[in-house]
Amino acid sequence: MHDVAITGTGVFTPAERITNDELVAAFNRYVDLWNAENAEEIEAGLISPKAHSSSDFITAASGIENRYVLDKEGVLDPSRMYPRLPGRTDDEPGYMAEIGLDAAQKALSVAGRAAEDVDLIICAASNMERAYPAVGVEIQQLLGAGGFAFDMNVACSSATFGIQAAADMIRSGSVRTALVVSPEICSAHLEWRDRDCHFIFGDVATAVFLERDEGLEGDHFKVLSTRCATQFSNNIRNNNGYLRRTHDQMEDRRDMQFMQNGRKVFKEVLPLVSAHIADHLTDTGVAADDLRRLWLHQANKSMNDYIGKKVLGRAPEPGEQPNILQDYANTSSAGSIIAFSKYNSDMASGARGLICSFGAGYSVGSVIVEKG
Repeated sequence: MHDVAITGTGVFTPAERITNDELVAAFNRYVDLWNAENAEEIEAGLISPKAHSSSDFITAASGIENRYVLDKEGVLDPSRMYPRLPGRTDDEPGYMAEIGLDAAQKALSVAGRAAEDVDLIICAASNMERAYPAVGVEIQQLLGAGGFAFDMNVACSSATFGIQAAADMIRSGSVRTALVVSPEICSAHLEWRDRDCHFIFGDVATAVFLERDEGLEGDHFKVLSTRCATQFSNNIRNNNGYLRRTHDQMEDRRDMQFMQNGRKVFKEVLPLVSAHIADHLTDTGVAADDLRRLWLHQANKSMNDYIGKKVLGRAPEPGEQPNILQDYANTSSAGSIIAFSKYNSDMASGARGLICSFGAGYSVGSVIVEKG
């Protein structure tokens, strides 16, 4: 058995950013148009008018202030309200592979490794651009790596599940190195016309490079333990997929995009995650007081505050539980990796931390690390 370490991370951030004020202005314009078009039915009491959103509502509900997207114009067009990404030929790189490649190259640069050093690539994300060929294999080809690659989807926990799968293969000796790449184009699965969720997601891509912990001298984090858990729930769901055209229902069914029962998710996921982390720490022999940092899934500030307090037994001090939610919004599986990538350089040798994700499934993935 071999020890495993994370030696590099990379983050691709889209060039276009949408502030809450910009998003609200477009959404409210859409609402005004919709209410005007349906004025007779609203007046007759047949349907209810749509309500405006506000920046204050968004910040209070989520802690989100901005989000990055691949296409801003389409999202902010009141007659469209979703990104416009031109179709590409089969000979052109796919969107996921393109942004995933950028993150992968950055992770390799940080690790001081080259494409030929990569044995395995896992494309771990909440949505896949197509059924096949695997996006991971396309990233492998674009990167010029050898070995093998595959895709993995465990919604918001895809990255941490990918890290466990990669770490297990490195431990067993089947590979020496691995890249876990999470290209998350969440703007395409979000219903931007729904007041309850139109502000939640953004786009990004992350990558984590793992390798055998044998004589490593540069900055790295030893992977002390990984753990994953799932429990089926319909409270976070997206029904889109290749069987969609076989259904007789209308093509614009609301549940063909991201949907969630927020109150149930909050009530059910928080105890699940808190217990998962507590058990993982206990079984690994790590005390909560040993943790110098929590890199949590970036879905909702209130959820993270609750989990941080539950895990540590007190409110996290400044810097102990960094949030990137205000800048990036929810980026599904990439969120905890963005936080880890941006807030780990100040960790002292021997300091321990926890990367944790949670989301649809329900799914929970945790990785306990120690600065080398």
